[in-house]
Amino acid sequence: MSDPLGPDDLVIASPANPRLKALAALRRRRFREESGTTLVEGYEELALALSAGVTPTAAYICPELFSPAGRAGSQDIGRQDDLLATLRRRGVEVVRLDRAVFEKVAYREGPDGLLAVVPAVGRRVQELPVGRRDLTLICQGVEKPGNLGAMLRTADAAGVAAVVAADPVTDWGNPNVVRASKGTVFAVPVAQGSTQETLDWLQGNGIRLVVTTPETKTEHTQIDYRGRVAIAVGSEKHGADELLLAAADERVRIPMAGRVNSLNVSVAAAIVLFEAVRQRRER
Repeated sequence: MSDPLGPDDLVIASPANPRLKALAALRRRRFREESGTTLVEGYEELALALSAGVTPTAAYICPELFSPAGRAGSQDIGRQDDLLATLRRRGVEVVRLDRAVFEKVAYREGPDGLLAVVPAVGRRVQELPVGRRDLTLICQGVEKPGNLGAMLRTADAAGVAAVVAADPVTDWGNPNVVRASKGTVFAVPVAQGSTQETLDWLQGNGIRLVVTTPETKTEHTQIDYRGRVAIAVGSEKHGADELLLAAADERVRIPMAGRVNSLNVSVAAAIVLFEAVRQRRER
């Protein structure tokens, strides 16, 4: 296993360094969009991004926080290879920070000493390729980065072809989306567009639209999810809007016996997605 301290690594000891101010600025959407970059923090997240073909523009390490256990490798990069060695082999600049400086730029509690700047993810919905039997997830107006990230993890597990943010409130590069997704935002194709642009893309590619809503009698297990299908969920507060509901080929609900009539949006997406997975495997 390689030593985390490379002889050619740049060392930054001052918290007033302009590069650190630029890192902190990437927590804001405007700066992410202007620079076309975002942040990845954490060993697992960065390892998955690397395995998905992402090459950071720079990586920052705090040797004091970078646990030896975290350098044991991953199944994606290979047990015989160290993540830092992978970065250096790809020509990524590695910068060393002391603990006090690193904790000023880290955006999560209990950082493990790894932070990287990577190219932004996402494309326009019109640019998404379409396969013959693709299963797509559409998230309309979802506000909380944690929910978007959780849905990406589910989409990755379910083998979803793409996730589309319709009328997005947050961007795919939000560091909290990256964190909640465990890095799967780099592994699952993601796109964004208005609801109308998304509907035009669905119609133009012959993709059936299934929208989740409590305002229907059809349960999510009662329809056919074979072929090109998109499953759509709405915002946390209001659910799917009238435009999305009017365009639905099917409206489905998840049966519930409790006092509330809705689930967390990421939970609802997972339940319907895996019903689709079950059907598609059986048939």
